[in-house]
Amino acid sequence: MRSGILTIAALGVMGGLGPAAASESTVIYKSVAPEVAIEAVQVAIKKCRADGFQVSAVVIDRFGQTQALMRDQYAGLPATQTATDKAYTALSFRSDTSALGQLVKSGKMSERIAIEPHILMIPGGLIIEAEGTLMGAVGVSGAPTGEADEACAKAALDHIHEKIDF
Repeated sequence: MRSGILTIAALGVMGGLGPAAASESTVIYKSVAPEVAIEAVQVAIKKCRADGFQVSAVVIDRFGQTQALMRDQYAGLPATQTATDKAYTALSFRSDTSALGQLVKSGKMSERIAIEPHILMIPGGLIIEAEGTLMGAVGVSGAPTGEADEACAKAALDHIHEKIDF
């Protein structure tokens, strides 16, 4: 009988540790839903079209993987890769690419970092963040200036802002 009580006590202790141990060994994170990512690229494309530009727009998740990508029919050939690199750069440095470019120009960040593969520190890449949680990034490329690309990316963020706040 005594060994049965010890077994039950041991199971109770282990059962008590089970959920705690499980919660310490798993990660829960927020992510932009694919439908919201699609809306974001559509808004960016529409904004740039309204401004007279043909661009590519992309949303990447917090792991740098493409969630949504759209290339307008007359966007230049490098626009898709450039938009993706802008988003990747923003995500990697947790900062908008226009701010990163200014850091390089001012000498506060080494320009050597800008020669790394897929790092592009020109305007058009913005992070997607909600309540301090990094959720991904949006990148736009194809307009005549990075500032115009960034305006389209900003329109996309403004559109999805309420949907990603939690």
